[in-house]
Amino acid sequence: MTGTAAAAPVRPAAVEVHDVHKSYGSRRVLDGVSLTVRPGEVTVVLGPSGSGKSTLLRVVNHLERPESGYVSLNGEPIGVRPHRGHFKELSERAILEQRRRIGFVFQNFNLFPHLTALENVAAAPAATGQLDREGARELARGLLARVGLADHADAYPRRLSGGQQQRVAIARALALRPGLILFDEPTSALDPELVGEVLSVIRDLAADGTTLVIVTHEIGFAREVADRVVFLDEGRILEEGPPAEVLDHPRHPRTRAFLSKVL
Repeated sequence: MTGTAAAAPVRPAAVEVHDVHKSYGSRRVLDGVSLTVRPGEVTVVLGPSGSGKSTLLRVVNHLERPESGYVSLNGEPIGVRPHRGHFKELSERAILEQRRRIGFVFQNFNLFPHLTALENVAAAPAATGQLDREGARELARGLLARVGLADHADAYPRRLSGGQQQRVAIARALALRPGLILFDEPTSALDPELVGEVLSVIRDLAADGTTLVIVTHEIGFAREVADRVVFLDEGRILEEGPPAEVLDHPRHPRTRAFLSKVL
């Protein structure tokens, strides 16, 4: 649909992960993960390196296909459809259409180096036909202003700091008006002094009621913004609950051991 940047408010999405298993060769990365994220909820996923956190996010938007189990968004399976008692993979075009409803912010920004900040943000809504060229640019200007980068619209990524690049990446994720945004350790590639500016933008998204799933090692941030904290270890959810419960009174010894090293 072409037009201008004006549109109805985005409806936050509900996400359900149903008994997902995923392996790389002989290594089991996700081992029967089930998780429900309610509309407008902020879920923070914690766990040691190699616990399956990033793979879980990639399974949610079907960048990785699980061996068994599936993910649904507002009740609709992602990447597959029921077929004669099992699931059949959708066409790549259909999967891409579904992914437009799921924003993804990567660790390393993944911006197009040959495009300005404005062009990076405007690219997807223009390419998908959601907006005409000028409507996409208008939307991009508004989103860059939202993340505090109105004065950097014409800058190329190489001219931006890591924190600024990540904020452009967040604006780009917002451009298709997703009901869900996934963050894969959005501050891990940043110098410490740049972390705060990115967390501030995510804080604002959480306050707006956007459904967020955030993989992070920023425990203080998790305590502040999360509705629920999930602890993942060796591909299994060992503990989940409100931040005050999981972070201050963890029940599982693996959770306690992890927190003792990062707090």
